[in-house]
Amino acid sequence: MAKLYSECPQKKENLNPKEETIDFLLNYSKALSVIHCNNLKFEALQN
Repeated sequence: MAKLYSECPQKKENLNPKEETIDFLLNYSKALSVIHCNNLKFEALQN
């Protein structure tokens, strides 16, 4: 098992996300609001 995790993969793929994916994630993060109340966290997605 240790041998499997210690070896580096031979082939590394260059991952390039689509511009649509980046825009979606940025817009989602802008609309997400986290509200802290005492020791609780509430997540609200604002449209």
